[in-house]
Amino acid sequence: MKALLLAAGAGTRLRPLTADRPKPMVEIAGEPAVAHSLRWLKLQSVRDVAINLHHHPQVLRDYVGDGSRFGLRVTYSLEPEVLGTAGALRPLRKFFRGEDVFLVLYGDVLTDLELRTVWYSHATTEADATVVVARVEDPTRAGLVAFDRDQRITRFVEKPAAHEVFSEWANAGIYLCGSKVLRYVSPGGQQDFARDLFPAMLADGCRLQASPTSALVIDFGSPERLELAGAAVHRRALRHGMVGEPC
Repeated sequence: MKALLLAAGAGTRLRPLTADRPKPMVEIAGEPAVAHSLRWLKLQSVRDVAINLHHHPQVLRDYVGDGSRFGLRVTYSLEPEVLGTAGALRPLRKFFRGEDVFLVLYGDVLTDLELRTVWYSHATTEADATVVVARVEDPTRAGLVAFDRDQRITRFVEKPAAHEVFSEWANAGIYLCGSKVLRYVSPGGQQDFARDLFPAMLADGCRLQASPTSALVIDFGSPERLELAGAAVHRRALRHGMVGEPC
């Protein structure tokens, strides 16, 4: 399986930690966050990973290299202008061509999720895309997802005001995407999955499936959340080890 790891964001809320590096290169428990992401992808049977880059791209590139020490093959997509989470697929159409299903992971997400149940839901419902969702304490800082009794998604709202909150389930930044997703990638400009692409698919009657999880899912996009991520690793909440520096 192939995957897209989204790593182009500037991580402004984490400054000064991100002043000289992209957000996935901030350290969690003594090593760059991207190492945790790549090990997780390998555990989910991913073999080929595309990583989009924009902010201080060479820092991540120098650390990850060709991906071989993580047991992966890595392809880079440099974005002179940020394309957005879904727009990142535009220059990678050839990379994902022919894939029935591919995985998308946000570069600021730390997780120990086991994808088997997500795969099962995606396959049995014949979904066009499946979105992992997790409960959040503060829905106003998240992208909320509404779904019916069959876990079919009916609505997305990004970071609603307090009076607009309609769900306790938030987009976890982990997607299984069918090939139809590529048809909805815009020809130009910035495009976001939850704000633009997925609502367009819903409007056309595509099946988007929610996959609720109680697994560890931490968005470490703020100093407080980064501290939580570090604490999770220190208490061995993750089930994978560290990758050493190359010789």
